[in-house]
Amino acid sequence: MRKINLAIITFFGTGYFKIIPGTFASLFTSIILFYLFKSINSINYFFICCLVIFLISIYSFYAIQKLKNEFKEIDAKEIVIDEVFGQAIPIFFIEYLSFIKFQFFGADLELYIISFFLFRFFDILKPFPINYFDKNYKNSFGIMFDDLLAGIYSSIIIFLVLMVVY
Repeated sequence: MRKINLAIITFFGTGYFKIIPGTFASLFTSIILFYLFKSINSINYFFICCLVIFLISIYSFYAIQKLKNEFKEIDAKEIVIDEVFGQAIPIFFIEYLSFIKFQFFGADLELYIISFFLFRFFDILKPFPINYFDKNYKNSFGIMFDDLLAGIYSSIIIFLVLMVVY
């Protein structure tokens, strides 16, 4: 079970990259979801994907807590499942908006690029209240929740951009 938990929270070893493992986890998440959504043609499959990412994120709370002594610090750079979860939020949002507007999935690559850079911006900069949760909750909740907020912030900006452009 330890190896499965490590595979999940390090996103299959991405967390062990020497440089910017969180950025690579976000990038790989964007690429995987880009191609996944190109093949989805039903709102039912979309909701199944939402359920899967939700269940993985819930399980990640447990896995991070279970392996808290595995790393030198609580929010270790090797733990990147939070970036996967946070990056998935604006992507699922843009795909849902794409489906609502055009009745198909597979949003434009430009929106994926925007979501990637926005998420990384908010995840690194950590404006309030992201910084509050990052500093004050040194547990699996804090590790995951600050990225959830960064994903929500990214989604809000994407929504505002789409309101102006479309």
